[in-house]
Amino acid sequence: MILYDPKNREEWLKCRCRGLGGSDAGAVIGVNKYKTNLELWQEKTRRVRPADISDKESVAYGKAAEQYIRALFLLDHPEFTSEYHEYRMYANDNYPFLYATLDGELIDRDGVKGVLEIKTTTIKNSSQWAEWDDRIPDSYYAQVLHQLLATGWDFVILRAFIRYYKGEELRACVRDYPIEREEVLEDMDALMTQEIKFWECVKNNREPALIMPEI
Repeated sequence: MILYDPKNREEWLKCRCRGLGGSDAGAVIGVNKYKTNLELWQEKTRRVRPADISDKESVAYGKAAEQYIRALFLLDHPEFTSEYHEYRMYANDNYPFLYATLDGELIDRDGVKGVLEIKTTTIKNSSQWAEWDDRIPDSYYAQVLHQLLATGWDFVILRAFIRYYKGEELRACVRDYPIEREEVLEDMDALMTQEIKFWECVKNNREPALIMPEI
């Protein structure tokens, strides 16, 4: 269902504290390297204000590039049509605190709906490449599972725009990672269990046990 349809970023930011979005999922289960589940709980219970990272270079680049990456994806994949609503928040029918704001809504030729998720990143070492070889980083995997939970749709395609340096030369490559709902049902159930438990801590103002991400 459509939970909220904010008109602007300010309205959207106010709605975010009313539930868990896709970018929160990794922190809930301890796979976000930049935010712990305890820090997320402090934000959702309004003990602290979420840091504004919109002016970070990588975040600003990703936001500016998103519209072009989405357009190129559709050129590469004419089998899909797409809609885009910048601030719309879809939510799980049974658990409306699980919501998702999407980079794109995909519809295939059979009318099946799916999610387009767009990521930009700059690779600086071999360990970062390993996170993208035949897989996506754990925090992004949690995010797309969450999006399937929130929307109820049948698939996700994550398009990664990866920048890297060859000597002093900046290069880029594009990779698509399709994920079918029916192939990740167990992982979705596991994530939902943890997100429900976490949100109970938020509602009851009960501090969760700290989960430290693996480095």
